[in-house]
Amino acid sequence: MAPALEKLGVKVQYLFSGRKPSELFDMEVFGDYITKPGLTFHSKKGRVQLGDTLLRNNMFRLTQQVKSLDVDKYDLVITDFEPITAWAGKLTFKRVVGLGHQYAFQYDIPHIKGTIVDQFIMQNFAPCDVSAGLHWHHFNCPLLPPIAPVNADHYKPVSRRILVYLPFESRTDITKLLRGFSNYEFILYHPNSTDYRKKNLTWRKPGRDNFQADLLTCEGVICNAGFELASEALQLGIKLLVKPMDGQPEQQSNALSLGQLGYGSTMSRLDHDTTAFWLNSQTHTKINYPDTASVVAKWIAEGATEDIGDISKKLWATIDLPIKKPR
Repeated sequence: MAPALEKLGVKVQYLFSGRKPSELFDMEVFGDYITKPGLTFHSKKGRVQLGDTLLRNNMFRLTQQVKSLDVDKYDLVITDFEPITAWAGKLTFKRVVGLGHQYAFQYDIPHIKGTIVDQFIMQNFAPCDVSAGLHWHHFNCPLLPPIAPVNADHYKPVSRRILVYLPFESRTDITKLLRGFSNYEFILYHPNSTDYRKKNLTWRKPGRDNFQADLLTCEGVICNAGFELASEALQLGIKLLVKPMDGQPEQQSNALSLGQLGYGSTMSRLDHDTTAFWLNSQTHTKINYPDTASVVAKWIAEGATEDIGDISKKLWATIDLPIKKPR
């Protein structure tokens, strides 16, 4: 979105929350951005730790961050399910646009409801006045196709090279999962890793440029069930195996959608047999998604007043979706 907005001359002040500034990388495109502690999930070995999440998030501090954020000078507040900007806009009656995958869950799409707490968070975490939800399929709802900034013309897959991005799993568990697949090359990105190679496992620290370069050479991706990487894999036609984070309804819902659509394979835990079957399979899905970012940027530049349902119909009309329909 950042390059698309800049191209149209839209002036944007970016705010990031939920991560320490030291954990951010490749941020040059965002200019003089702001960081705030915000809120974040805490996890261990691929599962959300609700107790730690509640104890380690400072709600009083969050309230102060919301109150201290001056949004009066902006024409529009855009939140990608980020709570500080959303609530700062709501409490000062500034128009808020919600843009992101999470806003798709307000519609009748495949999803895991989760607990009452999960449902409350999804409904109240980052409120907005108008939303543009993104998803891999429209599900007959006013959703937009993914923003998947990859160039399929540059995709040159190397046989038996697999990209692995499981940031919420331990490196020990990931290594155990891949043990025995010595005839495959695995490129593994992990927040707790440095760059080094051991046998057929090449570990890398996070970095978007290197990650994108590796993605364009891999024939398969093993990852958690986030939205963006799966979107890029579908755009390139890379076969996909996802393991959703336990206790995270959004990721569990994403895995459900991928399975129902037939767009990817799923496993509820790091399972060796499932991985072996997937590695030997040739199943993959390629979808030529349109340049959603440019269309949304134009919509924002014009005040975000056009009905999102009309934009949805125009964009999906340009896509030849796989024949298999969602169940």
